[in-house]
Amino acid sequence: MSAPNWLNWAQRLESIAQTGLHYEPQPFDRDRYEMVRQIAAEMLAAAEAGSIDVLTVLFGEGRGHATPKIDVRGVVFRDDRILLVQEMLDHGRWTLPGGWADVGESAGESVAREIYEETGYQARAVKLLALFDRNKHDHPPYVFHAYKAFFRCELLSDERTPDPRNIETGDVGWFSADALPELSTARVTHAQIARFFEHLRRPDLSTDFD
Repeated sequence: MSAPNWLNWAQRLESIAQTGLHYEPQPFDRDRYEMVRQIAAEMLAAAEAGSIDVLTVLFGEGRGHATPKIDVRGVVFRDDRILLVQEMLDHGRWTLPGGWADVGESAGESVAREIYEETGYQARAVKLLALFDRNKHDHPPYVFHAYKAFFRCELLSDERTPDPRNIETGDVGWFSADALPELSTARVTHAQIARFFEHLRRPDLSTDFD
């Protein structure tokens, strides 16, 4: 399932505006890019993706040539069960540990850090299972265009030391493919989880993309 057309249009308009403003346009062109950015905010607000005021401020924080955001997720198995965390910012639904990649870290370093922060387990990335365009999968609409990188990860130890600073996630659990909890589909979908179990059964599969 692909993202609705209006979301794709709004994301592209915002990208054009941000990139155009980055290259020091002439005053009249700057005004036009600001108008394009405002139209993108109005489109998203009309679709109840946020208020115009909040979206305008959010878009205004964008700098430089616009590129998709990168979300990294850790896929960790123990026997035939997958590691999930409870997402407190999404009504207690469950997801793979992960989040936005941080500047100054590689993607593998970012996913290992996220796993530790959200589960208390030390892990390392061993294979990129999938690099997906968020807009081309069954996720709810999101303001920005994003790529989702899913890494197969291995635990370095069975010892778990929860990070006391973690306020984003709650419980941690291991789940079989036929007994998954309610998922936070903004972060991971049932189809993606099913595909990762297929990677578990067939480790020779190549990386998925798009």
